[in-house]
Amino acid sequence: MGFSHLAGELEQIKQQSLYRKRRVSSFFQDVKVEIDGKSVINFSSNDYLGLANHPDVIKSFKKATDKYGVGSGSAHLICGHSESHHALEQELAEFTGRDRVLLFSTGYMANMGVISALLSRGDQVFEDRLNHASLLDGGLLSGARFKRYRHNDLTDLRAKIRNKEGQSLIVTDGVFSMDGDLALLPELAKVAVDNNAWVMVDDAHGFGVLGKTGGGVVEHYGLTQQQVPILMGTLGKAFGTFGAFVAGSEVLIETLVQKARTYIFTTAMPAAIAEATRTSLKLLAADEWRREKLNLLTQRFSLGAKQLGLNLMQSNTAIQPLLIGDNFRAVDISEALLAKGFFINAIRFPTVPKGESRLRITFSANHQEQHVDQLLDALDSVSL
Repeated sequence: MGFSHLAGELEQIKQQSLYRKRRVSSFFQDVKVEIDGKSVINFSSNDYLGLANHPDVIKSFKKATDKYGVGSGSAHLICGHSESHHALEQELAEFTGRDRVLLFSTGYMANMGVISALLSRGDQVFEDRLNHASLLDGGLLSGARFKRYRHNDLTDLRAKIRNKEGQSLIVTDGVFSMDGDLALLPELAKVAVDNNAWVMVDDAHGFGVLGKTGGGVVEHYGLTQQQVPILMGTLGKAFGTFGAFVAGSEVLIETLVQKARTYIFTTAMPAAIAEATRTSLKLLAADEWRREKLNLLTQRFSLGAKQLGLNLMQSNTAIQPLLIGDNFRAVDISEALLAKGFFINAIRFPTVPKGESRLRITFSANHQEQHVDQLLDALDSVSL
């Protein structure tokens, strides 16, 4: 059987300007990259604190490869759990103020593993409509009754959770990855208490960025393990490395060790990555100036964009979405900016709702004020 029907589907995607393309990049210094042979300033990375190329992080990785090699060889529960993995889990537990931490190979695997391990048929899961795909997929995989509430709409959530059955889990992003706004986490925690439910937060884009010590959205709001019992974070963004973790109570983590299929049946992340992450964790916690600089750069851009009359969505984080609307215009503007030396991806359906295509502009502590000003000049010169 051929794939002619798939070829037709691909053509339809192209005609709607929804076709995705990979670009070949060469990273050579900080926020500058080489895209398809052209040197550009990158405003699409999630390396918020600029740690991915930090010399101490790189040194730790190289040193660890001498001890462990490049791969991990097996799953955590067979022979892939090294001293470095174990030490990182303990240090992350201390950093988050939680009983225990479990490492996962990716954030997608963490979210799917946690939700499907905790819920089953007869339970319920309530998810913000703008949650990351991994959270939505985890809810569907679990077999629990799946309900989505309107974005940050507590009234809608309360109406849906009222007729609950079995165990209930409220799931949300901490920082919404395409909008840059925060979940109403204190209010969600109260709804959970009122309805005997658990709260799970995916803080992939909050860790390192929010909170005085970079503890993320939970630290930002001053919430406890009891109020937010399930906390997921990724290591490939502000930490600058790779992988993910879940933090919570002893009972929660041991349950995941025994039941989370995406933990049990996959190869552990390389031990050298874990060792590099131990170094980035120290830098993330100690270097408050990185968060301060990131905030200043974000505020500078936001103010400049408003002065230019740009349709910037409301966000106080390093994610600054510029709403375009039309798929074709979003792609055209992205290409025009690339020609001017700025790499900013056009984000379209299904990543965002139909009619809400945008340029997702992200900042790093390694950006300079001149980069922000140059970007504003470029945005002013293209047809918005």
